[in-house]
Amino acid sequence: LKISYKNPLTIMRGHKNYLFDENGKCFLDFYNNVPHVGHSHPRIAKLVFNQLKLVNSNTRYLHPIQKVISENILSRFSKNFSHVFLVNSGSEANELALRLAKAYSGSKEFITFDHGYHGNTNGVLEVSPYKFNKPNGIGRKKWVHVMDCPDPFRGVDPRYQIDRILDKLCSKNRPVAGFISEIFPSVAGQIIPQDGILKYIYKKVKKAGGLCIADEVQTGLGRLGEFYFGFEQQKVDPDIVVLGKPIGNGHPIGVVITKSKIAQSFDNGIEFFSTFGGSDLSCFIANEVLKIVDDENLKFNSKKMGNLLIKELEKLKSEFPIIGDVRGIGLFLGVEIITNIQTKEPGTLQAEYICNRLREKRILVGLEGPYDNVIKIRPPLCVDRDDIKTFLKFFSNILEETFLKTVPETH
Repeated sequence: LKISYKNPLTIMRGHKNYLFDENGKCFLDFYNNVPHVGHSHPRIAKLVFNQLKLVNSNTRYLHPIQKVISENILSRFSKNFSHVFLVNSGSEANELALRLAKAYSGSKEFITFDHGYHGNTNGVLEVSPYKFNKPNGIGRKKWVHVMDCPDPFRGVDPRYQIDRILDKLCSKNRPVAGFISEIFPSVAGQIIPQDGILKYIYKKVKKAGGLCIADEVQTGLGRLGEFYFGFEQQKVDPDIVVLGKPIGNGHPIGVVITKSKIAQSFDNGIEFFSTFGGSDLSCFIANEVLKIVDDENLKFNSKKMGNLLIKELEKLKSEFPIIGDVRGIGLFLGVEIITNIQTKEPGTLQAEYICNRLREKRILVGLEGPYDNVIKIRPPLCVDRDDIKTFLKFFSNILEETFLKTVPETH
């Protein structure tokens, strides 16, 4: 079990975008995307209390809320999407997405981005280079084909690698099952792919008979502000979309959304069953999360607060050469720390220093990227202007500290 920070943080309760430790100290949460609409939202707390007094069953039995949440989810997609599978987690949802693609294509050959992460079950670990390439990892299976991850800051455009991979599979008479990726690779460093990359890959994979799976666990449900889902921003049409923990605001649930012909191919005589997938409590919570995003206009708030953050972070970038790149959309943001402007040498130690210094100031952020040098900013969608000002104040003060004065003063 990985515990964040050198000195672990013990959290006892939360409220909106604040967390409180065992001593009652308050921390500003700029990291956790799981409490999508805020920690301990009163509408969700009330709903859970009331529902647990009635019934909390599993999917051996039906409950009307399963139909309600499925219809609510589908209302946010084009008419091409018709089927919803309710499961227990994002990992389980991604594993089911892989099974759907295998059933539809009759193949098990998958393509994915380097540094991609899709969960912790055996099935999804096989398509998660972020995990299988680690020391003592399972390594790449022969049916998994890895492309470079897009990276506008470092000029990495892998789109034409798809042709080489598909040609190789074709020459060996091994049809492709699908391509799976986070629409915006998160553990790869909060990456926003260059325009056209995903569109090109999707076109090639579909032409070859494979399916395109969009992992929207990190990006979906209004976090991007202007867009409800990342695939909308990229102007692509996935065959399968996966949602995870944010739709439950911390309660276990995962969702797979797909099209009729794909769902029908899964009706092959092998029963699919998820004991707690689609439990009435999970479904009530997920439905309430979607309603709160709408009722509290959190999609617009994400756009407004995200624009403010990007604007102010860009100002800091022009002032502090240790900031190599500011990127993101809405409240899905990354700040890449470097030690050399010309070579873009990753500032791994410097990023860790910033992260821990912010923690000392009671502000929580994360670190991502292949070099652990990208500061991940993903607050709950209810974050407000005062909280952003607080974050920017301490962040800019830390950038002034002697330890970080190691980069030539030119940008």
